[in-house]
Amino acid sequence: MSSGRAARPRKLLLAGALGVTIGALGLAASAPERVLQAEFARQRWLAGAEPLDFEIAGHRWASLAAGPVDAPLVVLVHGFTGSKENWLPLMRELSREHRVLAVDLPGWGESDRLAGTDYGPAAQAARLAAFIKALPQAPEMVVGHSMGGQIVGLLAARHPRTAPRIVLMSSAGVRYSENAFANAVLAGENPFQVTNRAELKRYLGIVFADPPFVPWPASEALVRRRRADADFEQRVLDGIGRGPDAFALEAELGNISAPTLLLWCREDKVIDISAAEVFARGIPESRTVILSGCGHMPMMAQPRNVAEALRNFM
Repeated sequence: MSSGRAARPRKLLLAGALGVTIGALGLAASAPERVLQAEFARQRWLAGAEPLDFEIAGHRWASLAAGPVDAPLVVLVHGFTGSKENWLPLMRELSREHRVLAVDLPGWGESDRLAGTDYGPAAQAARLAAFIKALPQAPEMVVGHSMGGQIVGLLAARHPRTAPRIVLMSSAGVRYSENAFANAVLAGENPFQVTNRAELKRYLGIVFADPPFVPWPASEALVRRRRADADFEQRVLDGIGRGPDAFALEAELGNISAPTLLLWCREDKVIDISAAEVFARGIPESRTVILSGCGHMPMMAQPRNVAEALRNFM
């Protein structure tokens, strides 16, 4: 009799646990975005970052802020198909002694995207200048990655007072030795296109030397986001890679008076390392740091090494 009574609670516990598991799987299947948001929340907690919104240049800018409010300010600008969350591993490293602000550029992430609006590099550089001028604290340094580097470079060339010191990380905006990515862009393709999980895996293999594993259902959430953005991505890529502004920065490098750090990964399959040499020849005051063992996303793959390079530069 006693063994039967003991077995019944165990069966109830197992049934309850199974019910919770099935419920969790059902929620994940129906709302994978919640799982992705939970992971971003975890990363924000680790970095001590909090959401902060601004209404500037006709757009709501979504951002993440971390670090002491009275510390020197560093502004972080993401690249093509990127978002403010790309910077969270680096924010965790920098926020001990700096105020760090990572933004979603207008049109991207959680910031406003307005129909019929130009989100090419020149227009975004003008918006970024307005954004920085409206901040309650002037930045000590502005960091741009990939497309963000192209925008920050144009910012420094055309609005020099807004950026006393800049970092161009794996930056677009100049001609470099041809690779598969550049050839595909010039042919009118979007090598970053993600409309299914196989393309997500391919994309991660392009931007990372050691691609991270993204488990389901977070992978499904990322695919849904990128699929919804496919047309917008193509229009923006036309501007940053093939349009009249694609290499405007290269022609204006000599106008950049701000001390500049050029930071690249040797194994970058997107913006070949030869681009760093073009920037170094054109910018009057620059230094170059090359990391090994990473691809196009150094701030995610090697946040500690990137943070050390930025500290040394500052």
